[in-house]
Amino acid sequence: MTDPNDAHAMSRTAHTNLWMHFTRMSAYEQSEVPVIVRGEGPYVWDAHGRRYLDGLSGLYVVQVGHGRAELAEAAASQAAQLAYFPIWSYAHPRAVELAERLAGLAPGDLNKVFFTTGGSEAVESAWKLAKQYFKLTGRPTKHKVISRAIAYHGTTHGALSLTGLPELKSAYEPLVPSSIRVPNTNPYRQPEHIDDPVAFGRWAADRIAEAIEFEGPETVAAVFLEPVQNAGGCFPPPPGYFERVREICDEYDVLLVSDEVICAFGRLGGYFGADVYGYVPDIITCAKGITSGYAPLGAMIASDRVFEPFSRGHASFGHGYTWGGHPVSAAVALANLDIIDREKLNQHVTDNSPRFRATLAKLLDLPIVGDVRGDGYFFGIELVKDKATKQSFNQEESESLLRGFLSKALFDAGLYCRADDRGDPVIQLAPPLVCDQQQFDEMEVILRSVLTEAGSRI
Repeated sequence: MTDPNDAHAMSRTAHTNLWMHFTRMSAYEQSEVPVIVRGEGPYVWDAHGRRYLDGLSGLYVVQVGHGRAELAEAAASQAAQLAYFPIWSYAHPRAVELAERLAGLAPGDLNKVFFTTGGSEAVESAWKLAKQYFKLTGRPTKHKVISRAIAYHGTTHGALSLTGLPELKSAYEPLVPSSIRVPNTNPYRQPEHIDDPVAFGRWAADRIAEAIEFEGPETVAAVFLEPVQNAGGCFPPPPGYFERVREICDEYDVLLVSDEVICAFGRLGGYFGADVYGYVPDIITCAKGITSGYAPLGAMIASDRVFEPFSRGHASFGHGYTWGGHPVSAAVALANLDIIDREKLNQHVTDNSPRFRATLAKLLDLPIVGDVRGDGYFFGIELVKDKATKQSFNQEESESLLRGFLSKALFDAGLYCRADDRGDPVIQLAPPLVCDQQQFDEMEVILRSVLTEAGSRI
């Protein structure tokens, strides 16, 4: 067995036996695999004792920060009482309590909670539910789904089919047919003939109506949208966008799915992004921050209207997961929501988001920084080759900039975040919700130093 106190041995064994996700394993032939051993608040430490600011909340997950003994104790207490029981025709107290609590937090009449173990499963569940809903209500040809270009919705075959990133999909095609893409809401790269945010929102939303008409309203079941789109670098919705999307979905009898795997549980300053932006979807998908990552859990929350045909006769949603609504995970989620409430973290994010934005906006004086955008504690910094023309980097330049330099340089400087080129090159920041100006300033100092060097390499 590898000695957990031997940092070099742990790294070698990781390379030998651990197949890391979304990772070029060859990258560690000549360099160490970073091994993170502990966390406290907004910081993590590696096996060598080096400290890093967690600028991505793990993976948009650790809302209340690392090292919360209260959450570990909730897990241990529940495991000692009831470690596991399925919610296939049965219930257990923690699943019941959590479902009631989520229904109370969700907007409108979204009162039916279907538990999964993660975000991809929640999205998969929502697409299956939408198709079966229309079959049960006499419209069996409504099965197609619409999502946005560059948007990421998960890795399972259905969720990947919804994802608007061709390079992530090509290795696994053919995927589930009948998913359609519409333009996203990147304000930095909106059409040149539109210079008004409201007009841009209307234009982007109307492309959804256009796609429904083109495909045939009798064939389209649902539209999947994130409140703030993740992939591509944190695209917030333009004013009026979701209001118009809701009108379109109602007009064509299409379900609106708010994919909040990242945006829920305080990330935008509210329990759900739909509330932050003032719309009521038919279905919400969520995961990640529901437990702050202390145990795996996801959920699909459906409206009473969508549930209604499943409440009669022999109808059943023939779908489920062994670990969905796991007692330990549900207990952790309840304790996590207690912390968010008690420490008023939604209000903390709302109050501090303008300060976070302003601190990151200081970087706009660098020639390589084209745009800073986002909301809450969820921001993207778009990098450009030429700020005057908004010219981006080509594929070879992006590869060299992001993977060849930025990712490692930022980490070596003490900041864990995401340098991403799924779309135009961006750096994404989504720190734990407990962060304040001290951490914002730390991020800005590290980013300024590393991005200045990156600019000199262009």
